[in-house]
Amino acid sequence: MLTTRLIPWMLAIGTLGAQGDARPQQTGLREPVHLSFGVYTSERATTMYETFAPVLEELARDIGSRLKREAKIQLRVYKSYDDALLAFTKGEVDFVRFGPASYVLAKQQAPGIQLLAAEQEDGQKRCKGVIVVRADSAIQALADLKGKKIAFGDDNSTIGRYLAQAELASAGLHARDLAKFTYLGRHDKVAKAIEMGDFDAGPVHIATFETINETIKNPRSKLRVIATFENVGKPWIARSGLDDTVTKALGAALLAMASKKHLDILKVHGFLPAQDQDYDLVRRGMKHAEDFEGIPATPGPETASRPASR
Repeated sequence: MLTTRLIPWMLAIGTLGAQGDARPQQTGLREPVHLSFGVYTSERATTMYETFAPVLEELARDIGSRLKREAKIQLRVYKSYDDALLAFTKGEVDFVRFGPASYVLAKQQAPGIQLLAAEQEDGQKRCKGVIVVRADSAIQALADLKGKKIAFGDDNSTIGRYLAQAELASAGLHARDLAKFTYLGRHDKVAKAIEMGDFDAGPVHIATFETINETIKNPRSKLRVIATFENVGKPWIARSGLDDTVTKALGAALLAMASKKHLDILKVHGFLPAQDQDYDLVRRGMKHAEDFEGIPATPGPETASRPASR
């Protein structure tokens, strides 16, 4: 049974349990393994729940089978990237699904965290971000964004901030060249703000672009891509100090996930083994993003919303 309770800094969604395939006499004296899984709200909290609850049910079944004991997973949906990052690096949540930039930041703060697997598309540990405008916009290329208003996602977002700002810097655009830029938090909010005409452009995950565009009825306000860039598939990560047997079972369960139903929910084709060096592309992008504002690209509450002239 699932229970839902709201806490000021996160949405926690009760225990998802699954019994392993061992015989009763093998499991009767063994306590269930209790795990907590954390994710931040790249979309609405209810959408995050609908996405991850069935996937975690499947994971719990597989983990229970591998460990020969019942497995229970609690889903925690954090309201911000910062909240999820802090909880994970402090060891308050056992494993997470982060964006690549959040993994890089977490690794800096807690070197003992362990990569479990990376999401993959078509056998590649890569995915795509896009910078979009309205279909009826005169903007055709990044250079046309000079003097325009840009909406970014969260200030810790790989696609929604770091890699998009690296693309702008590579095109010779900097914060001072824009009329305004703002961090809206979620990819869906960025897409909606552009659809409504509140902003001229912004970066989103390609899956968000495709999903949102299907819901927009007016052809003039549909979204159009003006730039595409590569990102590394989202990593699933275990906290430092998690029991090694459990960590191995978690990683194996992710790599073995083959159910099209559950993979489609995550909008991925599967999982591949991950190594720290896979995320060097993101490290380089985060460094290059510093050129966009002319200051080190470190997250903080003061970056929530500001005119580009600052």
